[in-house]
Amino acid sequence: MGESVARGLSANPSGSPEQELCCVLHWFGSWSPCQRRVFVGELVKRAVPGKVCCLLEGLSGLALTDRPPTLFQCQLRLWARWFDSWTEDQQNQLVSRLEESAPQYAAQFYRELASTAGRQ
Repeated sequence: MGESVARGLSANPSGSPEQELCCVLHWFGSWSPCQRRVFVGELVKRAVPGKVCCLLEGLSGLALTDRPPTLFQCQLRLWARWFDSWTEDQQNQLVSRLEESAPQYAAQFYRELASTAGRQ
């Protein structure tokens, strides 16, 4: 993570949306292709919050376990909290930045988003 972003987040743990966005993009760059696909799926679920099908699919991923969460799971949880607090423009900025830095994953996002059309 850029040092200025790290310093800003340590001074203000919640950070600004721009700092949070930088963190998410940094994490995305370090994730494996599999983790990136999981993230895109989570992004679709958050982008279409009213779709029951997405909510039910999200519930199927909940499991009780004795193991502590992985770093990736912690990052996803933190991102989800941030994303939900962002304005629509800030949320769209994340997708725009993904289009620039990882076009294949942005394309996956749009394909999955389109597949939710017409599903209740």
